[in-house]
Amino acid sequence: MTTTLPATKPHYQILDGLRGVASIMVVAFHIFEASKTSNLDQIINHGYLGVDFFYLLSGFVIGYAYDDRWNTMGVGDFFKRRLIRLQPLVILGMIYGAIGFYFQDSVLWPTIHEVPVWKMLLVMLLGFTLIPLPPSLDIRGWAELHPLNGPGWSLFYEYVANILYALFVRKFSKTLLSILVCLSAILLFHFALTNPSGDIIGGWSLDAAQIHVGLSRMMYPFFAGLLLFRMGKLIQVKNAFFLCSLLLISCLAMPRIGGSEHLWMNGLYDACMVIVVFPLIVFLGASGKTESAFYSKVCKFFGDISYPIYITHYPIIYIYTGWVANNKPTLKDALLPTGLLAFFACIALGYLSLKLYDEPVRKWLKKQVS
Repeated sequence: MTTTLPATKPHYQILDGLRGVASIMVVAFHIFEASKTSNLDQIINHGYLGVDFFYLLSGFVIGYAYDDRWNTMGVGDFFKRRLIRLQPLVILGMIYGAIGFYFQDSVLWPTIHEVPVWKMLLVMLLGFTLIPLPPSLDIRGWAELHPLNGPGWSLFYEYVANILYALFVRKFSKTLLSILVCLSAILLFHFALTNPSGDIIGGWSLDAAQIHVGLSRMMYPFFAGLLLFRMGKLIQVKNAFFLCSLLLISCLAMPRIGGSEHLWMNGLYDACMVIVVFPLIVFLGASGKTESAFYSKVCKFFGDISYPIYITHYPIIYIYTGWVANNKPTLKDALLPTGLLAFFACIALGYLSLKLYDEPVRKWLKKQVS
């Protein structure tokens, strides 16, 4: 018996473009992160909030793509479609991490060369599933859920959100969904103001504290995005892609708020961005249209490369970060030309992964289940 997956709906082009803008900002954040002395002097200081923006976009798009299909689509069909969309690049990102692993040996990770190949390959194979790895398989020493490709943690929570949506939340009324979103906002707000680091960074380790971080960062934005879609009240916004991109870049590039003496102020900033400003950006982006063929092409390109860049860039970042740790260059020396090379290598790798692997594999998989 074959299953026919539902056809893909037309995209919100501006939201696709904004996802690409956020992905590029995340890459830039990680490039600068290699040269920081603390969270206080990080350039593109709030780039980590790109993950929270992704969750918000994902909730909105999931509602748009699937809310009206449950009369003709089963839970299994939904999961098949999500796996086809996300999993091929998860696997490729882990393969990239395995290929680059021994090139990351540095003063930052001085025991990499001691890791046996069989253990590294086991971590890669388990990483294909996104099952969180226990401390005994932490082959890097950063306590990551997926030591070969750190951003895998956020995809793990994306799947958790998808499971919650498919099994339960899709059935929620607007009132019940609003209650869930409000409770999630309180959870996120409390965490942001009480976290000793003064930010909402984290979620990538398998312990109670980090699971708390991961769930706090996922629950509000994902289901707020779903609620935002269900509200269904859009307006007409001109130049929406330019305005929303400028606002998003400004939010992510904002310097640290409050300094070391008032860490709570930066936590307050993080909470306000995720709870208030990011939904506003998505609302404005969904309300606008691309005014020309040029903007349509830009948004499509940014949207196409957004996920590939995000899920494949970190193996390059590991190598670059190890180089910085070994050589201790000045910020200028680190960025010119090595940092720029790493930055554009991340973008090029994402694009090539999309064209040579992701698109053909997803096309083939769709045929197999049709």
